[in-house]
Amino acid sequence: MAEERSARLDNLWDDARAAAMSEPDRLVYRSNLLGSDKRVTNYGGGNTSSKVTQKDPLTGEDVEVLWVKGSGGDSASIKLDGFATLYMDRLEALKRLYRGVDHEDEMVGYLPHCTFNLNPRAASIDTPLHAFVPRSYVDHMHPDAIIAIAAAKDSKALTKEIFGDAIGWLPWKRPGFELGLWLEKFCRENPDAKGVVLESHGLFTWGDTPKACYTTTIDTINQAIDWFEKQTGGRAAFGGAAASALPAAERRAIAARLMPRIRGLISQNGIHKVGHFDDSAAVLEFVNAQQLEPLAALGTSCPDHFLRTKIRPLVIGFDPAKPDVDNVIAGLPAALEDYRAGYQAYYNRCRHPDSPGVRDPNAVVYLMPGVGMFTFAADKATARISAEFYVNAINVMRGASAVSTYVGLAEQEAFDIEYWQLEEAKLQRMPKPKSLAGRVAFVTGGAGGIGKATAVRLLREGACVVLADIDAPALENASAELGKAFGTDFVRTTQFDVTDETAVAAAYAHAAVEYGGVDILVSNAGISSSAPIEDTELSMWNRNMDILAKGYFLVSREAFRVFKQQQIGGNIVFIASKNALAASPNAAAYCTAKAAEIHLARCLALEGAEDQIRVNTVNPDAVLRGSKIWTGEWREQRAAAYAMEPDQLEEHYRKRSMLKRSVFPEDIAEAVYFLASDLSAKSTGNIINVDAGNAQSFTR
Repeated sequence: MAEERSARLDNLWDDARAAAMSEPDRLVYRSNLLGSDKRVTNYGGGNTSSKVTQKDPLTGEDVEVLWVKGSGGDSASIKLDGFATLYMDRLEALKRLYRGVDHEDEMVGYLPHCTFNLNPRAASIDTPLHAFVPRSYVDHMHPDAIIAIAAAKDSKALTKEIFGDAIGWLPWKRPGFELGLWLEKFCRENPDAKGVVLESHGLFTWGDTPKACYTTTIDTINQAIDWFEKQTGGRAAFGGAAASALPAAERRAIAARLMPRIRGLISQNGIHKVGHFDDSAAVLEFVNAQQLEPLAALGTSCPDHFLRTKIRPLVIGFDPAKPDVDNVIAGLPAALEDYRAGYQAYYNRCRHPDSPGVRDPNAVVYLMPGVGMFTFAADKATARISAEFYVNAINVMRGASAVSTYVGLAEQEAFDIEYWQLEEAKLQRMPKPKSLAGRVAFVTGGAGGIGKATAVRLLREGACVVLADIDAPALENASAELGKAFGTDFVRTTQFDVTDETAVAAAYAHAAVEYGGVDILVSNAGISSSAPIEDTELSMWNRNMDILAKGYFLVSREAFRVFKQQQIGGNIVFIASKNALAASPNAAAYCTAKAAEIHLARCLALEGAEDQIRVNTVNPDAVLRGSKIWTGEWREQRAAAYAMEPDQLEEHYRKRSMLKRSVFPEDIAEAVYFLASDLSAKSTGNIINVDAGNAQSFTR
């Protein structure tokens, strides 16, 4: 195994901490310890169980209850409510109803009848595997080191060589009722065994106490790690290097160019994908290797891997010694079409009369020599996790091919899991995507009141948001706040000056590498100034024009470039001002620059329509709460213009409005969401005034 993955696992069990816990709490503790290390199991992969004696809520009698990780969830973060609870005697009774392997899927429908204490957590397909192992505590993990053995051509012999009789071996069998019976039979015939390797799948271990079970799992994985180190020490992985990695900055620059193009080619019919870039050492070792193409073509072995990554990746033809990126971009449409055709052929070869219809035929994983790996999925978290799964697959291929011949799961077996009716039912139960799922928004002035409120509104609808601002501390605070509320996968930041042409391009490149591209620009960065015309200095005039006109031009021009690379449309919303339509005293520079924004938006709406790029404007007025521009001289200057005290200004604006209502950042955000979403899909070149009513700023 690679050096970065070869360190032995630590036994993290804390006797004192565990002693104070209940039996179910110790199951949570054990699960969290195991799931916290990706060398033990991948995200959402594996499961744990404990058989616990509890009082039946109906009879008051003691009964044996199986606590087992429920459907979905992740071992690293699972809590008590993530476990299904089932009567063991009822699970045993299911054996009398079992009609054989051709009917095992129907057994899943009986699991709810075994539920203990009305627990709403659905039991997973792996429940019988835990129930029928005649031990009180069972772990099922997907360690890279073990799957490398399980995916080797001679995995049975390797298992025997490494573990002797302590760990057994079972041939490939899809998870379900039948495999549960196989495990029970193995345990009864091998009472001294501590676990079993499942071919092309993973590891089952057990014990008579939670600590013993956990320790066996850790020790078994460490034994495999130690064995691989002895067998592979000093040996070049994957047949050695065929190419060298480009410098990190060049890798990111290429990713920034390619990811929007790939994203556009695989985002169709209003369903957009989000990207993730990985150029870690493990990925670079694989994409630069002699055996890249033959190993990639074999596909992954563990079901968890290919359910996240598809059965195989797409390898992008590229010679880093002669880095012709333009040629790669020109060849992408054909390469992706070839992949789709191959996937359709795989579906046609393997389908059954009752198979679900073919799903998205595009690749999830894209491997590029010298550069790294791109993954695309419906959201950022899934794209990132897919990359993590493929790194697990790389580690498996490294180990298996170093000591034997790596074997991917047979095509028909892979298909039968990917298009399993039970898997399809799980997909059908998933909630409907939010209205901006898969969309990426770029919000300038994102750390201010309107910008942050807009980000919150877009995040609530499932968008990923790149917060852009010149104020680094405010940006950091906004990122932490929104990341905590919506998840760090959904929020990125970029600190730059909108008047700096080079910095603007770099910010969009950052967004492309982080998310694969941009769909929505909210141009909101702003300043304010107030002075009578005779006191308006040229520097004040130029600063307003730089930020409010040139800045809007630069970020819009770059957005157009990205939108046209993607070729899936785009959306720009300018945050202008009531002052763009209604002149105000002592604010000539500000009002003129804001008027320029509106006319720029109209010009861009004309230019973008043919490419389905919509450009609209929101005109706020007097949004004081949370606004950075109202915290300095601007408030005092506007108050002076109206001959009043600064603390009287908000009430003045409220009373001045036709509706006699204050305008808040959230009100502006709501208008932005409307214009950025498909709710306004047939609107471009429009202006929405959010000013509580001002006759002077009526657009007609």
